[in-house]
Amino acid sequence: MDYNVNSEGFYGEFGGAYIPEILYANVENLKTNYRQIIDSPDFRQEFDSLMRDYVGRPSPLYFASRLSEKYSTRIYLKREDLNHTGSHKINNAVGQILLAQRMNKTRIIAETGAGQHGVATATVCALTGKKCVIYMGATDVARQALNVHKMQMLGAEVRPVHSGNKTLKDATNEAIRDWCCNPSDTHYIIGSIVGPHPYPDMVARFQSIISSEIKQQLTAQEGRDYPDFLIACVGGGSNAAGTFYHYLNDSRVKLVGVEAAGLGVDTAETAATIHLGKKGIIHGSCTFVMQNDDGQITEPYSISAGLDYPGIGPLHANLSVSQRAEYFAVTDSEALAAAMELTRLEGIIPALESAHALGVFRHKTFRPNDLTVLTLSGRGDKDMETYISRF
Repeated sequence: MDYNVNSEGFYGEFGGAYIPEILYANVENLKTNYRQIIDSPDFRQEFDSLMRDYVGRPSPLYFASRLSEKYSTRIYLKREDLNHTGSHKINNAVGQILLAQRMNKTRIIAETGAGQHGVATATVCALTGKKCVIYMGATDVARQALNVHKMQMLGAEVRPVHSGNKTLKDATNEAIRDWCCNPSDTHYIIGSIVGPHPYPDMVARFQSIISSEIKQQLTAQEGRDYPDFLIACVGGGSNAAGTFYHYLNDSRVKLVGVEAAGLGVDTAETAATIHLGKKGIIHGSCTFVMQNDDGQITEPYSISAGLDYPGIGPLHANLSVSQRAEYFAVTDSEALAAAMELTRLEGIIPALESAHALGVFRHKTFRPNDLTVLTLSGRGDKDMETYISRF
């Protein structure tokens, strides 16, 4: 079975492009041209150069010896937290801004939750001199104030969104409305593997640099190019998609995704879409969606602003249904404990999103000889106020 997207934009029964008519020409143009553009030699040369000289790649693959000792297994950390702007989001932002340039788009919009994608988008817009508008839920504006200030310093206009529960879903809604009103000159840099085809595939391709580097780094450090387990947190799912990408069809590698359980999957305060969602349409894609019996989207919750999304990337929906990947749900308290544990054992303060991935060691037991790679999607600077208030 091939777990990559098919020619129609589907991962099994999930994916596609369910969009308003006003966006059809825009999305069709993107679908028709994105592979030709991003596979071209001049694009690859510019992308690779910026990844190396601007982003600071390759990101290190670090053997966490004290964490490994604690859990009696071998744990490597893929250090996306060390990228320029502090997370994996910059990989996709660089790729999409180069694509927008080649498609003659002069205005950029984006949604953001935790603010890392917003900062990455504002950064590449400053780099290329493009106008930038970032939509961000008012709740997230308040709890991620540092990233808001960064975006504004970089020249972006940050537009708070006051609808819904004022978080990532609502920011995405407003960004899509903007795109509908400005289809000709505007490119929407979606930050995760969500939205209409070709976005899930396109973002996954830009993030696949993560697994490409893991293959090379494991070869150098372990004498083999694959781990036994790959672990990553999942909101929309872009860092997990990048971590899994080059191993999707390698049955030797077990894939583990970690969702935000919030206060628990048995409560109303959760964002565990794969555990609780039903098949539906959200933001132009068919996937699992948290919804009530009438099909209305229910509001997600997580202590992590980057994981409280009521949908999931269609790639992950398919990986779950086909049982290619295993998905766990980690609560706020478990994530906070895991963040403190990594900080005290390894001297690394992770983003709250990454802390959820680290929380999997409380749910799953690994053998002493298992070789596990966990992607630290971002650093904890943006979450210090939350950490301070909890500790």
